[in-house]
Amino acid sequence: MHTSRRSFIQQTGLIAAGMMLPGALSAMTGNKALPKKIGLQLYTLRDQLAKDPKGTLAKVAGIGYKEVETFYGYQGAGDTGEFWGLKPAELSAVLKQYQLNTPSGHYQLNDYLTKGNGNADALQPQIDLAAALGQQYFIVPVLPLSLWDKKLGADDYKFMAEQLNKAGEQCKKANLKIGYHNHYWEFKPLADSSSTGYEVMLKETDPSLVTFELDLFWAVKSGHDPITLFKEAPGRFVAWHVKDMDKSNTASLTATGTENKTSMELLSGVTFAEVGTGSIDFSKIFAQAKLAGVKHLFVEQDKITIEPFDSITQSYKYVKNVLLK
Repeated sequence: MHTSRRSFIQQTGLIAAGMMLPGALSAMTGNKALPKKIGLQLYTLRDQLAKDPKGTLAKVAGIGYKEVETFYGYQGAGDTGEFWGLKPAELSAVLKQYQLNTPSGHYQLNDYLTKGNGNADALQPQIDLAAALGQQYFIVPVLPLSLWDKKLGADDYKFMAEQLNKAGEQCKKANLKIGYHNHYWEFKPLADSSSTGYEVMLKETDPSLVTFELDLFWAVKSGHDPITLFKEAPGRFVAWHVKDMDKSNTASLTATGTENKTSMELLSGVTFAEVGTGSIDFSKIFAQAKLAGVKHLFVEQDKITIEPFDSITQSYKYVKNVLLK
């Protein structure tokens, strides 16, 4: 009995000592720098939203998502100002009904960000939409279409950075902050320097006006480590797109041999996976949440090969039960 009691005390002491180790303590308490709510970029369900926006949002909420990020394609003069047939007030009512919040939206600024153009006509109408939805972040989702296959130099990205700074001033008046979401183009070597367009944008934008939404998939698919980016620009990545990469298709889109391929050639060969089933080491990235400054996590999958709601359920469960533990 005495030996058994002494053994118990020794084992308990070892367990207690183990709990005092930084790693163990972290595992017990979780990473407090990580957002607690899981969001979905609604582009993932674009086909479903086009057919039944209210039913689709109800299912998103039923899975457990608490935040959604909208997307919008500005149509110029005569633009309807509607999301899947819903005016901002109607969409807000649906989101409220299902206890969904929309902190962020994607908006289209193709002309505004194109050197030699700089047309700002699309900016204010879309700022008004974001403000009407009560969003905090106005995100530019993609490099202007006309620039996809051009050999861009540093000045092209400096122009975009300058335009984002100007737009940031305008957004600030509506209590919004502008941000930029990457794909792979921004990580291609520039035609006139050893830098990348993304590095230029980080350097040339005003941190008080412009933030970044890092798409983790596209960064990795472009041969870049997100953690290196966090170290280069700590605190500037307000949101992440959390999407996974097909394990059988991990080649970089900026590797040697891709230089003369068109965007559509490269993009058509990209394949995705439900979060947690692919090749990206999210645990390593999520451990650096404080360094990144992340406040919002949006699951996204550009192309889904299984039933869409099963897909976003799988991704949600992995983020919730593994990455946010």
